[in-house]
Amino acid sequence: MHRTSFFKDMPPFAKLMVSVSFVLLSLILFSGLSIVLSVLIYPVKLNVLLDPLNNIKEPGVLDSLNLMQTISGIGIFIIPAFVLAYLMSDNIFAFLKLNHRAALISFLLVAVMMLSMLPFINWLVEMNSRMVLPPFMHGIEEWMRKSEDDNAELTKYFLDMHSMKSMLFNVLMIALIPAIGEELLFRGILQRLFIEWTKNKHIGIWVTAALFSAIHLQFYGFVPRMLLGILFGYLVVWSGSLWLPILGHFMNNASAVVFTYLFQNEISKIDPDKIGTTHTQWITTLISFVMMVGIMLFIRKIEKGKVATEESEIPTELP
Repeated sequence: MHRTSFFKDMPPFAKLMVSVSFVLLSLILFSGLSIVLSVLIYPVKLNVLLDPLNNIKEPGVLDSLNLMQTISGIGIFIIPAFVLAYLMSDNIFAFLKLNHRAALISFLLVAVMMLSMLPFINWLVEMNSRMVLPPFMHGIEEWMRKSEDDNAELTKYFLDMHSMKSMLFNVLMIALIPAIGEELLFRGILQRLFIEWTKNKHIGIWVTAALFSAIHLQFYGFVPRMLLGILFGYLVVWSGSLWLPILGHFMNNASAVVFTYLFQNEISKIDPDKIGTTHTQWITTLISFVMMVGIMLFIRKIEKGKVATEESEIPTELP
């Protein structure tokens, strides 16, 4: 029986509004669900959860935050993406670009690029953190600084890992679930709709990347996160596959978790947050930038060649 794709023929802007509304509804529902489950499962009160930073050392608080983040990652990103794809298309996996395979070498190049661009990303974070707003926006700047400091403090507790088990859990919570969920929603749904609406792939990629960065509410990391969103956006457009940005997103987050674990436990003497941030490392940062650009251009060439080859292999009909 042929099913009805209720929103398939809606104008792109209307689809965008439906998508945003559905994500906001999911945010409310799954945030509430995560709080309820945390209170029921762990010995923690609601008022403590509403002020986690000042109560982070209370029993059950960190476990509750881990549970809340996991549920939210699935409920706010993954579930809405599949529901929206179901409502807007006849083929969910094709709509989300999950059924197309990029070239194997492209996957290898993405993995190498995400590791090699770490110095350049850290340098961008350092530059972004020096942002100063005009005097009349002093109050907003103070709020942004406090919000950034609070996020950094919470992240420090999340990344306090003293066992392989805690490291693997963080790879799941901080790397795998966000990589799948955020790419499904931003590159799989929103970028597609922005491109349809504006009829310009570059505008769609850049607008989606800006939203992707803004939603994290980490203002002094806005520029490097937007850059990652732009890279992931072009990877989808060039390859026709969402799997490349999912891998890139995962590698970016997982490498941060693993390198932090190695540094914390004195397995490695390299602090991952310091790579590329000092003035003596400018050559490393420059090489990192050049490798990022070079690899992206190489992937573009490979994927365009792959598409041309696939098209040439399609048999033509006899007259």
